[in-house]
Amino acid sequence: MGIQDRTWRTAYAGLLPEEAFASLTSDAARSHWTDAVHAGDGFHLLVALEGDEIVGFAAAARYAGAGDLSIAEVSALLVEPRWGRRGHGGRLLATAATALRAAGEQTGRVWVPEADAASRGFYARAGWEPDGAVRTLDTGTGTIREIRMAGTLDLRLVE
Repeated sequence: MGIQDRTWRTAYAGLLPEEAFASLTSDAARSHWTDAVHAGDGFHLLVALEGDEIVGFAAAARYAGAGDLSIAEVSALLVEPRWGRRGHGGRLLATAATALRAAGEQTGRVWVPEADAASRGFYARAGWEPDGAVRTLDTGTGTIREIRMAGTLDLRLVE
């Protein structure tokens, strides 16, 4: 929870109200994280380590879609800013892609705030592009527009 709080406060200052940041460390948020850790098959919670310290995380899952369709989605991928530019994000995305491919998926998707150029650039470097879908989320004091990016799950770690 601390990584999400620190990362969002850095990346989304000015985009989200204080109430949104405060909710990241609430009892409800703690309960959601407990549920995520114990979600079971199809759900993946991954962490990045620098030595013994957790410096980032990714959450990814395969969901049933309409009809015979399924959805492979990265719902969160964050690396604490002070640990950025060390390859943690790329390793998290590649590992999430491997888990989703093992479930039979070929493409994945992620929702990114339109104003978050750093995250859009990160996914673009992995070959993911906007697919035309947009959504608007209510922040309590305004709205934030998100774009959906999609791309191949055939990602490999480069040593």
